[in-house]
Amino acid sequence: MSNLVPPHGADLLKPLLLPEAERVEEARRASRLKQVPLSSREVSDLLMLGMGAYTPLDGFMGEADWRGCCEHMMLADGLFWPIPITVSCAQELGDSVSVGEDVALVDGEIGELLGVLTVEDKYAIDRELECSQVFCTTESAHPGVEKVMSQGPINLGGSVRTLSEGHFPETYAGLYHRPAETRALFTEKGWSKVAAFQTRNPMHRSHEYLVKVAIEICDGVLIHQVLGALKPGDIPAEVRVKAIDALVHHYFVHGTILQSGYPIEMRYAGPREALLHAVFRQNFGCSHLLVGRDHAGIGDYYGPFDAHHIFDTLPAGSIRTEPLKIDITFFCYKCGGMATGKTCPHEAEDQLAISGTKLRKMFANHEPIPTEFSRSEVIAVLQEYYDGLDRQASN
Repeated sequence: MSNLVPPHGADLLKPLLLPEAERVEEARRASRLKQVPLSSREVSDLLMLGMGAYTPLDGFMGEADWRGCCEHMMLADGLFWPIPITVSCAQELGDSVSVGEDVALVDGEIGELLGVLTVEDKYAIDRELECSQVFCTTESAHPGVEKVMSQGPINLGGSVRTLSEGHFPETYAGLYHRPAETRALFTEKGWSKVAAFQTRNPMHRSHEYLVKVAIEICDGVLIHQVLGALKPGDIPAEVRVKAIDALVHHYFVHGTILQSGYPIEMRYAGPREALLHAVFRQNFGCSHLLVGRDHAGIGDYYGPFDAHHIFDTLPAGSIRTEPLKIDITFFCYKCGGMATGKTCPHEAEDQLAISGTKLRKMFANHEPIPTEFSRSEVIAVLQEYYDGLDRQASN
């Protein structure tokens, strides 16, 4: 009997990846079907469905689930779900597809066959409704809004059977873990209270501090990295992994950390995305989710603690994974160490704050990065990466 939190809305995980023995025949059959090209976001959602991270969903949402999710953060059956998981297509293709028909799902960039969708619903999407509800804005400058506004006008809902995990298992061997695998690893380690730390960036001293706070509360921490597409300017996953490896090796007690990655693409939906992160971390077996400043946000679309507050609005029992809400974290010279807005009484001039933009400029100019901001081992990895960019630009 596992002591971990159960999967969301289910007793068992629901991975939609077909057993390997069945994939060849299904792929052969799918080669004769109409093809629906997927955006990078839709590819990432299909992979999450395949690995069971979106348990208990059995595919892409029909209209009732989509609308309920947008307006009330609930599926038609009342299950809590904060962000729509949908696939769209062009009007002409949508008109040609019939309910009950199977269609092939292919990566829109490289044409790889990824799955089969049994169409159970097709409907016109209200893009502005989805964006205003999920992102709290309809501005196209928001990358999540831009994705929704540029997708096809017809959504296809129905159950899916996935046929591939893309390049992730091979590219990130030893890092790519499915929910069943993280659960097995937690059980093997004797962990029952596990905090997830979501990151799309290398970890600096503030992130290190957050994770160490969680270790004091829980049995261990899952450093869970985004491996899907990021926004321009973000550090590539392979560089980030190397930097985090260096940090964990030198500054964490052995056996308190599991570093892993998963194939989602960020939506930058702020508070709503923080809730989605909690939902699928429950499926990975995590009892807690670290929620820091401006979790999953971008620009000034969300307040720094909106992702904290949204958890307080949920009806009891919506999700089992609890937020660990941490204030803004920084190094304080007067305190002589890491602190937060809740623990440090000093003025801003006593606190070290370096923005991502400023940090990139410092690396580009080979300015010394304060060790109070980032560990020297991490700085070395990132400096090597930025030097490589400079060499490419000069060639």
